[in-house]
Amino acid sequence: MSVSYKVEEQTAAAYKEEFDSAGYTLVRGLFGADEVDRLRDHYMELRHRGAHPGDFAGLQGDSRDPLRRYPRMAQMHRWDDASLRWMIDARLDQVMTALLGRSPYAVQTMIYFKPPGSRGQALHQDNFYLKAEPGTCVAAWMALDRVDQANGCLEVVPGSHRWPILCTEKADTKVSFTDVTVPLPEPDAAVPIEMEPGDVLFFHGALVHGSAPNVTTDRFRRALIGHYIEGEAERVAQYYHPALRMDGNPLELEVAEGGGACGEWTDTPDGPVALMTGTQTITRKHE
Repeated sequence: MSVSYKVEEQTAAAYKEEFDSAGYTLVRGLFGADEVDRLRDHYMELRHRGAHPGDFAGLQGDSRDPLRRYPRMAQMHRWDDASLRWMIDARLDQVMTALLGRSPYAVQTMIYFKPPGSRGQALHQDNFYLKAEPGTCVAAWMALDRVDQANGCLEVVPGSHRWPILCTEKADTKVSFTDVTVPLPEPDAAVPIEMEPGDVLFFHGALVHGSAPNVTTDRFRRALIGHYIEGEAERVAQYYHPALRMDGNPLELEVAEGGGACGEWTDTPDGPVALMTGTQTITRKHE
């Protein structure tokens, strides 16, 4: 799938400016319609074949939960060549190199099917799980369907990448397939990101993001996601080993430990500020 690709200097500067300012940037049409069709069909075929390592249908679901039939898949690149090729595609590498100043390391693939009627995912920050140090992780979130608010598009809190990793609290598992979330100083701060198939949203590891349920009766919201860590990182959580260079070669990194200080919202004369006064007691292998 890898093709010759180069981000134009002016375009790269615009992506980086938005990424630095808002914590994310949306690259329209980075992958073509034919490529997206092949990937969508490929993952539907894999899903219909049965269980795979890393499947996750969510917490506290019942027998009618659509995610039982279409659980998320993770770390497919470890056993599926199409996933590996996508993960280290030159186009993803070029954009992230423009954003970060150097090529990243690749550590995770995931595919969300999000069938009609399924729950969303509560607001969270990716580096709570990856624990990339120094620096952070970056996500490349590619739409395989048209995504909008009806089928549960991604929602992000612009500028939240400047916040520390926040202390988590319990999420409502009636609407989220995961059970932890992060509090916001303004409850309605998250904004929807509507996307077309082949669009890729790149976002910072501290950016608060999540999604609402898919309330449609006939539309999936399939998305292919890669997680990466900055090329200066020396540590990442155990689940994400081995990391890969963007040429596919593995490299050895140290294991980042869980727990530690986390941000709590404190009122100040200038408004709420997240101070590192909390201690993270919840640890997760991944999510």
